[in-house]
Parts: sequence; C-alpha cells; structure tokens
Amino acid sequence: MIAVDVRVGGVTTIHPVGVQLRQWRERRRYSQLELAGLAEISTRHLSFVETGRSTPSRDMVLTITDHLEVPLRERNKLLLAAGYAPVYAESAFDAPQLEPVRAALRQVLDGHEPHPAIVFDRAWNLVEANSALSLFTDLIPPHLLTPPVNVLRTALHPDGLARHIVNIGEWRAHLLTRLRRQIEITADPGLTALHRELAGYPCPEPEPAVELPGPGEILVPLRLRVGDRELRFFSIIATFGTPMDVTLAELAIESFYPADPATADLLRDRPVR
Repeated sequence: MIAVDVRVGGVTTIHPVGVQLRQWRERRRYSQLELAGLAEISTRHLSFVETGRSTPSRDMVLTITDHLEVPLRERNKLLLAAGYAPVYAESAFDAPQLEPVRAALRQVLDGHEPHPAIVFDRAWNLVEANSALSLFTDLIPPHLLTPPVNVLRTALHPDGLARHIVNIGEWRAHLLTRLRRQIEITADPGLTALHRELAGYPCPEPEPAVELPGPGEILVPLRLRVGDRELRFFSIIATFGTPMDVTLAELAIESFYPADPATADLLRDRPVR
C-alpha cells in the first residue's frame, strides 16, 4: 500500500490512501453504506479499501472522490497516494493555455466598473482586480499591499480596512464564517493557519455568534467609512462552473455592488484611475 506524507504540527504522519478516503467520507458525513451505494461498489470492498486490505483502482479513486466532492488538488494527492499519476493539470495563471481565461476575467472585471471587483485564489491571495478597487486599497497601508496580497488579511488586520469598517464585528464574523466553511470543504492546513491568525486580531466590537439579519437587512452589508461618508456594499461570488484544472477550480471572483443610492451615486461620479 502506497502512502502519502502529511505534515501536521511539525510532525510528518504517513496516511495511506484508504485512511485518507475514510477521512474524506467522514468529513462529508457519509456512512460506508451510503458511499458504497453512490459509487456502485460493495460496502465490503469499500471497507477493505479504507482499512488497507485492498488497493483501489484509479477509476475507483476518481469515482469516490467525485461523489465526496473532493477538491481537484486533493484528488491528485489521493491518486498519487494510491500509486497513480495525477489527472488534473495545475497551470500557472500566466500560462499560455489560460490566456482565454485571463481575457474573460479581465472582461468581467472591466465590465464591472465603476464598482470594485477582485479575483482571488484558494488561499485568498489577490490575483486580479479592476481599477475601482482603489476605493478600498487607498485606505490600506503599503505594508499590507506587498504581494502576495491576502484579501482577508487586508480586510481584518487592525492596520488595514478594518479601521474603516463601521460594522467590523458583523463583517469580521461573516468573513471568518466563510473561511471556516472553506476549511470544512478543503481540509487545507494553510487556511486553518490563516483562520488562526485572523481570529487572533483584536476587534473593537462584539462578534455575533450567529449571523442574523438586522432590521430591513436581506444581506450582510459592508459598511465602509470613507472620509465623512458611509458607503454600503454587498457582494456576489462567482466561480468557474466546469473546471478541469486545479488553478481554475481554485479561482473566485467577488464583485461588490452599492447597497444604497448614495453609494451608487458616489461610485458613478468617482473618477476611476
């Protein structure tokens, strides 16, 4: 049985492919019977795979990880652990084959002007942005804008955008909840470390334990103090619908929209650099 090295807390632990598949199954809250039915294999065979008594075929690894909605990056790792070559490419963002994707993203970002929009990767590092994002970045000190720029760190760092967010307790709880949900999906230790860092930042306001709407609210707003004005935004996140490349699967576009007429007027009249 081939195993893979996983580093946890500075100690390298060897996890065979069967153990990893069991961990993903339990993370998705499937019983062996439920997963075996979805994968059209016997419960006994799945049990043998998880305990190391049987080595899964390449197709079985792909079928099981598809039903468990395992991220493409982790599917490649599981294939390697089982002794097979990865099947999903991981292209550099500036690779020639991604030129149509970069052009499409640029069109989306430019088309969203004069409203801010960004593209970020799995680690929440900024990949692309439109010029309207300067409304936010002008409020952030240079030391937080040194590449790679982490979107969550710039938002919640006490020296960053957090100083200008009127509802920082509410917005911080919202962002940390999003990050926790991503950790549950990906089991990424890097995101866990990022959450630990962000959760350790001081916050001058209490954070709600559960996101509840305020009077008349239908979305969690970003309330931003810019000069003597309060701007209000909501955002929409989009991802690629059918990615077959690790890089594409981990990209997301977040587009910000004005949540009231005053913010819309300011964005429309504001010169875009």
